[in-house]
Amino acid sequence: MPEHALSSEAVTGARNAEPDRLRELLLSAFGHREFRPHQEQVCRALAKGQNVLLVMPTGAGKSLCYQLPGLARGGTTIVISPLIALMEDQVSKLWQQGMRAECLHSGRSRDALRAACSRYLKGELDFLFVAPERLAVPGFPEFLARRKPALVAVDEAHCISQWGHDFRPDYRLLRERLPLLQPTPVAALTATATPSVQDDIIAQLGVSPVERHVFGFRRDNIAIEVREAKTTDRVALTLELLSTGERLPAIVYAPTRKEADKQAAAFGELGAAAYHAGLPGEQRERVQRRFLAGEIRVVVATVAFGMGIDKADVRTVIHTALPASVEGYYQEIGRAGRDGLPSRAVLFHSFADLRTHEWFFERDYPEPSVLSETRALLEKGPLTRDRLSTRSSLEPEVLDKVLEKLVIHGGLRLETASGYRPVVGRDGSGAPDDSFSLGKGAWLESYTLQRRHKRAQLDSMVRFAQGETCRMLQLVRHFGDEADSGDPCGQCDACRPELRKKVNRVPLAAEVGWLWTILEALRRRDAQPLGKLFGETLDGQINRAHFQDLVSALSRGGLLEVQEEQFEKDDDIIRFKRATLTRNGQSATRQMLAELQISMGVEEERPSRRRRTTPEAPSVVRRKSSDAPMESELVAALKRWRRDRAGEAPAYRVLTDRALHGIAESRPADERELLAVSGVGEGFLKNHGEELLRFLRNYH
Repeated sequence: MPEHALSSEAVTGARNAEPDRLRELLLSAFGHREFRPHQEQVCRALAKGQNVLLVMPTGAGKSLCYQLPGLARGGTTIVISPLIALMEDQVSKLWQQGMRAECLHSGRSRDALRAACSRYLKGELDFLFVAPERLAVPGFPEFLARRKPALVAVDEAHCISQWGHDFRPDYRLLRERLPLLQPTPVAALTATATPSVQDDIIAQLGVSPVERHVFGFRRDNIAIEVREAKTTDRVALTLELLSTGERLPAIVYAPTRKEADKQAAAFGELGAAAYHAGLPGEQRERVQRRFLAGEIRVVVATVAFGMGIDKADVRTVIHTALPASVEGYYQEIGRAGRDGLPSRAVLFHSFADLRTHEWFFERDYPEPSVLSETRALLEKGPLTRDRLSTRSSLEPEVLDKVLEKLVIHGGLRLETASGYRPVVGRDGSGAPDDSFSLGKGAWLESYTLQRRHKRAQLDSMVRFAQGETCRMLQLVRHFGDEADSGDPCGQCDACRPELRKKVNRVPLAAEVGWLWTILEALRRRDAQPLGKLFGETLDGQINRAHFQDLVSALSRGGLLEVQEEQFEKDDDIIRFKRATLTRNGQSATRQMLAELQISMGVEEERPSRRRRTTPEAPSVVRRKSSDAPMESELVAALKRWRRDRAGEAPAYRVLTDRALHGIAESRPADERELLAVSGVGEGFLKNHGEELLRFLRNYH
């Protein structure tokens, strides 16, 4: 037992301690002489009975902020925690410190669960960790209420918000269950919550008043680097980065389970192992345990790995693909350098990553019309999961997603053998004999807002990767850390251009002219939105991506500044970028433009048809059978356009019928929307994209 651990008698005394004894308990129970920054004010608020929302980065000491006041208040602290590994890790550490802790989750035996519940009722526990899905078990919340807890801590609280990056439907039960446990202060803790997510957490918990504490998002010891790289080059680049021992241990995040296995095999010489939800639980636990013990130097994982894993000496975190959100990305890089020593976070990305995310987005968040079609099947009465599957045209995995979203947002009710269940499991939408009936919730508006927000999260991640300003400062501002200094970090690739791995070149003669055109337009009318600037200067001469490269060159050369702005329209947040000339830009000459550096983007291979149809990169909405779309005037016009481009070659070599109908249905307005259409790839965009978009703009 560690020197600072409490004996059982000391723990009993600690439970009866007053809030003013926090510093004494900090030393006697946890072995710390001083609080970390900001911890004390949070602990004092909770010890006095205040409800608190704490948003603090990974590794900054959030756990102490509920554990210490929980001991000070006396009784048992109930901790709602989303992952079994997270609970087991924290319970183990508390036992090592001499405190009494238990956990209730699906991985424990019936006898172990019964014993833990008995100890709770007898008052023999300081901490009881509970999986959120247990709140749906009939009678369980009432059981907890038989002995009022000293404190309720909601860990990973962003899971309660549909705006969060890891929304868990079972967390929604807290709002109706918490009143049974009151009057008890509630601590909601998370490392990743933007201001809008913070507001939603407070609203969904339904407790008031709530003190909000948001600070500490700057990590001065993590150097962030973002590199454009082909998907085929990323394994070799990662090996190169980790080849020197001082960059180990490391966590490498892969985009899919298949990629995690493949990369772990490629990194075998480094002593790597894969970790993802497709592996047996025993194997995942073994990998985690060996990594914590230092027996494995590299873990190649999906996002399933890392939540709550406290390994202080991780030197490097590498993402081999673009994450889905800034919130998830920040949480993952925060697992580096918890010991305060210099660490590194490297992100590889290219445009191909965005296309992959588009496929996952369309799979996980189908169009509202698809949900409406499924809901209409129940207008004549309830149906079981099997009957719905028979009547629906959707493939089973798509139907599961649709049912899940409808139940979550109140469009459907789910009845099980044990009665009404307000949420569905994360592994599907219930058993075959579960019955679905129409719900009364305003599901369409709620779902549409959530779908829009998820898309905005991806857009924010793309903007971060493509950004030209300090990486750490971008993250600090994203989370609304108002206590931050606002100074650049001085160590990321944006602050140190020599770290950038892009291939630069001087402008071609034609590009010098285009750069001059941009400057002249801003001299006539400064502070223009980039979209308007492009449309009134170079649209029709170059594509939007090339225009963005020129603007970036002018920005790096100090001739203009680009700022992100936004406005609200029809309840939607519209974000855009505005270019403003600097003093140097006002007086720049053509000779200065000829000396600028233009970054050459990465050209990706066009994904094969086989790759798009695998579960790892699903089609948009797969149906059991697809009837040929009805011919329309636009479809006919597009076919004539395609025939003209094909010449004597088969028309499908220019554009397949499937892609053509997708274009007619979605009417893409820019290159990003065009690439989101199934069947449209980089080759088509390069050869015909600009011309097709112009055709669509002029079509009436």
